[in-house]
Amino acid sequence: MAGNEVHHTLALPRFDKPVKVLIVVAPYYRDIADDLIAGARATLEAAGAAHDLVEVPGALEVPSAIALAQRLSNFDGYVALGCVIRGETTHYETVCNDSSRALTLLGLNGALIGNGILTVETRDQAVVRAAPDGQNKGGGAAAAALHLIALARKWGGATKGVGFRPVGDSFQIAEGSDRA
Repeated sequence: MAGNEVHHTLALPRFDKPVKVLIVVAPYYRDIADDLIAGARATLEAAGAAHDLVEVPGALEVPSAIALAQRLSNFDGYVALGCVIRGETTHYETVCNDSSRALTLLGLNGALIGNGILTVETRDQAVVRAAPDGQNKGGGAAAAALHLIALARKWGGATKGVGFRPVGDSFQIAEGSDRA
């Protein structure tokens, strides 16, 4: 059972420049959402990151809100939070699969997202995964976003010297060469 396993957690990255993160939450299960938010905020504050919070109606709207912010605002990264509990219909699969797929596609297109949308079979499972003194996947999602921001900043100025881009800071112009 996963609840009894010990997991390795990376230390939070350190930043030399300010970090601004948007938390997007679907508060359908308000108590679960509040615990996830508390965990995300605690992690972001521990790393010195500023953050804003917006609420959307459901898990399917979380990726849309992140896409809007990515296009129209200046956030470094995003934390997606919410909870989907299996019910009696197939709506559960649609919401879980489509919200996860949309977040993944946003990430592959450059948005730095920590996904903390719980997809569980029962309310008890959600409570365990949101517990402030337990697993708190909100804090884990915030940490994931911070690690992606750190990677983007590390690699952001690097060039590979491939194609026609100069490797160094200087250029050599063809007509200035000594060759005939």
